[in-house]
Amino acid sequence: MNPRGVLLDLDGTLVDHEGAAAAGLRGWLPSIGLAPTDEAIARWAAVQEPHLAAWRDGRITFAEQRRRRVRDFLGTQGSDAELDEIFAGYLTHYESAWCAYDDVADALTALAAAGLPTAVLTNGSRGQQLRKLGRTGLGDRVGPVFTVDDLGVAKPHAEAFRRACARWGFPPGEVLSVGDDHALDVLGARAAGLSAVHLDRHDRGPAGETHRITSLRELPAHLSAG
Repeated sequence: MNPRGVLLDLDGTLVDHEGAAAAGLRGWLPSIGLAPTDEAIARWAAVQEPHLAAWRDGRITFAEQRRRRVRDFLGTQGSDAELDEIFAGYLTHYESAWCAYDDVADALTALAAAGLPTAVLTNGSRGQQLRKLGRTGLGDRVGPVFTVDDLGVAKPHAEAFRRACARWGFPPGEVLSVGDDHALDVLGARAAGLSAVHLDRHDRGPAGETHRITSLRELPAHLSAG
């Protein structure tokens, strides 16, 4: 593969979202009278996915998916304002724990040295994701940032990748997608005509994926060998 540009996912690829979420829960749950157990942290991750999927499909707003996560997790009802306030407590702790993975800086340096521009395609909201890049020191290390707010469609829908490529100025066939979520970042990208590499940091598979790396430090060598 000889891409002209590399389209990077953000959460789980550049920034440790899972680690920040766990740290955020450990800071937030005691403030609402709950123990920050491993079971509670796993349950928070489990209840969010159906609501995130509904948001990705455009069936609910970004704010509403947050409210539904709180309702499911706490088993509580309340007004939108009350639920937003509860979620804001978690956000404070989550955002304070943002950090880039330790392989990101080296990978971005190597891609720049190879003359490969980068961009970010993320399912997060634009404001939060730009703050995330800024606070982790990555804002000046990557190129344009494309979000659902900009494109009107989310990964894994192929149109999200097509619109990002069009705005970036590269044909899909000349862009490589790199991300940690196989369904969102790999299958979705390939459906749009991009090449894709799966960043499988935690060895979760699928095992049959041939274009797979476990660290971003492997990416430059993987490109030259592809």
